[in-house]
Amino acid sequence: MSILYAIIVLGGIGLLGAGILFLVSKRFYVKEDPRIALIEELLPGANCGSCGRSGCHDFACACASATSLDSLVCPGAGDEAMKKIAGIVGLDSVVTRPMVASLKCGGSCQVRPAISEYDGASSCAILQQLGSGTTGCPFGCLGCGDCAEVCNWNAIHIDPVSGLPVVDADKCTGCGVCVSKCPRHVLELRPKGPKGRRVWVACSNTERGAIARKECGAACIGCMKCEKACAFGAVSVKDNLSYIDAEKCKLCRKCILACPTGAILDSGFPVSAKEMAEIALSKQKNNN
Repeated sequence: MSILYAIIVLGGIGLLGAGILFLVSKRFYVKEDPRIALIEELLPGANCGSCGRSGCHDFACACASATSLDSLVCPGAGDEAMKKIAGIVGLDSVVTRPMVASLKCGGSCQVRPAISEYDGASSCAILQQLGSGTTGCPFGCLGCGDCAEVCNWNAIHIDPVSGLPVVDADKCTGCGVCVSKCPRHVLELRPKGPKGRRVWVACSNTERGAIARKECGAACIGCMKCEKACAFGAVSVKDNLSYIDAEKCKLCRKCILACPTGAILDSGFPVSAKEMAEIALSKQKNNN
């Protein structure tokens, strides 16, 4: 009998609690804008925070209540999705320039040999706290793959040969999560460029040329040859390190040919800079 009473009492308490929760939910129910659900369906659902919001739902709420979409952009959704969102909320869409994560380090295992061993957890953040890493360069990529782990789009993987992260430009949405997670800041968001063509300096070492070159065979040595070769003022050297302004760069790639260490890289071109120079030289000889 006592078991039956216990069941009845517990069942009654459960029903009472359910009734109270039902009344509270009705009393404090907040009607949500139906457009929010429609907007969320167009978002990737990664909750990466690249839009500056706490998540996709927060971004959808902001869009639904916004008077302008100028400051509301989801890199993961893309321009097509943002156009549809603009149609839902009745505002003008904002066309953004596609961005891609670019590695500012060319220190592969071949040009930046290890000088010590690390047998701890595979984490760039931990390795950075322990010291300068396993190579002599205190600025280069640590190669543990923290960037690949946080990428929601599977756009980054660590090359087993070079030991460096490789970014798939077709998958990269330019969300910037990998950039924020890199403890050495060797990842940078840069415009994808026309037809995916871009040129950048794959180095972050600001030490003097002789020291940088000793630490890495592909380091920028601040010789300024690239700056002198650029006719458009797109290349500048500061703190012994070259940098290419994507806004000014005309993709002529003369800076690549001028660089003595190979610290400047390109992507998306049908032929390499060296092949391009050889073709131009051959045409010049034929014309003469």
